[in-house]
Amino acid sequence: MLTDLTPLAGVLGDKTAKALDKQFGIKTVADLLLHFPRRYSKRGELTDFASLPIGEVVTVVGQVQSTNQRSMKGRKGSIFEVVLGDGNGQLTLAFFNQTWRQAELHAGVQGLFSGKIGAFSGRLQLTHPDYELFDAEIIDQQAKAWAELPIPIYPATGTLSSWRIQKAIEKVLDAGHEAQEVIPADLLEQQKLMPLLMSIEMIHRPKKDSDWERATKSLKFHEAMLLQLGLLERRKNAELEKAAVYRSGALLSKFDEALPFELTPGQVVAGDQIAADLSKGHPMNRMLQGEVGSGKTVVALRAVLAVAESGGQSALLAPTEVLASQHFRSIAQALGPAVTKELGVRLLTGQQPLAVRKKTLLDMASGNCRLVIGTHALLSENVSFFDLGLVIIDEQHRFGVGQREALKSKAKHSPHSLVMTATPIPRTLAVTVFGDLDVSSLRELPKGRQPIVTHVVDISRKDLVARVWERVSEEVSAGRQAFVVCPKIDPQHLEDTGEMVPEPENLEPEPGPEPASVTSVFASLENNKMLAGIRIGSLHGRMSSKEKDEVMDQFESGQLQVLVATTVIEVGVNVPNASTMVVLDADHFGLSQLHQLRGRVGRGEHAGLCLLVSGAEPETLAFLRLDALSRISDGFELSEIDLDLRGEGDVLGDTQSGGRSSLQLLRVVRDAKLIQEVRPLAVALEKADMSEELKLVLQIQDAGQLARG
Repeated sequence: MLTDLTPLAGVLGDKTAKALDKQFGIKTVADLLLHFPRRYSKRGELTDFASLPIGEVVTVVGQVQSTNQRSMKGRKGSIFEVVLGDGNGQLTLAFFNQTWRQAELHAGVQGLFSGKIGAFSGRLQLTHPDYELFDAEIIDQQAKAWAELPIPIYPATGTLSSWRIQKAIEKVLDAGHEAQEVIPADLLEQQKLMPLLMSIEMIHRPKKDSDWERATKSLKFHEAMLLQLGLLERRKNAELEKAAVYRSGALLSKFDEALPFELTPGQVVAGDQIAADLSKGHPMNRMLQGEVGSGKTVVALRAVLAVAESGGQSALLAPTEVLASQHFRSIAQALGPAVTKELGVRLLTGQQPLAVRKKTLLDMASGNCRLVIGTHALLSENVSFFDLGLVIIDEQHRFGVGQREALKSKAKHSPHSLVMTATPIPRTLAVTVFGDLDVSSLRELPKGRQPIVTHVVDISRKDLVARVWERVSEEVSAGRQAFVVCPKIDPQHLEDTGEMVPEPENLEPEPGPEPASVTSVFASLENNKMLAGIRIGSLHGRMSSKEKDEVMDQFESGQLQVLVATTVIEVGVNVPNASTMVVLDADHFGLSQLHQLRGRVGRGEHAGLCLLVSGAEPETLAFLRLDALSRISDGFELSEIDLDLRGEGDVLGDTQSGGRSSLQLLRVVRDAKLIQEVRPLAVALEKADMSEELKLVLQIQDAGQLARG
């Protein structure tokens, strides 16, 4: 009898097991059985050939109408051509030097055919497709049932077809699969759901449509329940852990008195929530989310001072050197020279001189440094702390679960954890994925933040593009500064932005002009007559730390008036005199990323202007993103739109969950109601004391997520 953790090699053979692992990361019986069909076909169903997308792997149902065997022109060999029909159109199959297929493929046979759709001589074509023919010897009384029997169509690749996956799953099901039902029978009956084993059988081998429909409903419920129970269990375990108690004192009082501005109501509330967490004696696990410029760093710094009051250490992890350096400068300025020295505030990055790194590491290990700000260098094995009490993760979506845990593991006792994001998490997403976190939200901007006007500029309108540079010139002439952002460093290199999940539209390069690059745009602007006499600089991720710091210092001090950059300036960069943000080929960026970039301007006394130059076609996903950005300035509202436009697969992806999204059938937007309805049922089940089997399932689930991180 097979179990969830049984390796597939012993069941399917080494070759098939390796193919499944390579193509989908499927290693065990459970992995394979959770590879659910994406749709169902019917033997009697007519597939519309006219809508087949060129360049994609497809599976179609068709009937052979005619065949033709001919010699190739100009070289040895033959081509066997098959014309398929679906009642509305035709599709050609081409096989090279495979005359033996004439015995199988002849007029009248029906089957499933799979391959990558191409075009030849104006006709749709599959070259060397994989196929499975239907059995023609059907007893009359069984014909109708046979024609209506649902055929599962699985997510597949060009080398691993849907029916090869189906046969592998059937082999596993036939061998017998032992899976313990984890949801009580009375709850299943109350919700009118199938048991787990029956649901798995019915979703893979349905006899009629109602079978897989009921199975899908039941499996969604199981998935939602396990997800919510897992989050509750993680929260419960965290509350059982012991953590140091920290209370604010003189350090925080002096800091608050010296602040040149008044804290917003949201900052006060978030600060009170964090102070309460730090004093409870078990680890804080809180997310602080807020708009670009809403003052998250000040809230975090107040928590650092509470920890430092009793000698505890804090570590702030940032995703880029530019952001880490910016945090270091702004925090040192906010604290003042005396407190900065008293706390031993240090910066740690991978590109620092060895002597500087060694001094910082020594101060961290001895306790002389009570606040270190750093990049991934903080995760290195040689990094140790004297008494790490608070871990702060900035731009948390840039780090996987494993990376966050690696930093926390450097503490002698469970540290408090504060993750910050300027990409607001939609409520439905927060409930689903971050249900083990307490959430504090900063909705209002500090006083003095200026409005930002956003316009989309059609790149095909040369007059409007010229007006972009004219507006930049006008702003600079008025004493202000401008950013110009490009998606590429140079024509050969995309910037590594830390975004681990590509935009849906950019998975494959589209034909057309090359996206704007820093090197080419910088050269072009230097020769632009409208910008004559204007001092222009460039910044990107392939520059050394010293070069980046020098350029940023020059821009912050006003020596440079226009900065051409990649998304290294997306977060953390604070130049109050910058009033204009130009984003070239804006359709190459995600909605949250564009909102972050826009937040770099309007931070001083002047209103902000954001110009999004794009060639996106109307009604495309990219166009809809830009249109939303031009109309809406609230990041929380934009996050809901982004989730709706892109789907949670891309919003979650590696960046939010620390690995491939663990959601199989659930969809956050579509199934939001179910997810929220299951939450109280999960709370009740958790309070009723879970079975040992369920606890084991949750432990495996949690371990799997950490492994992927």
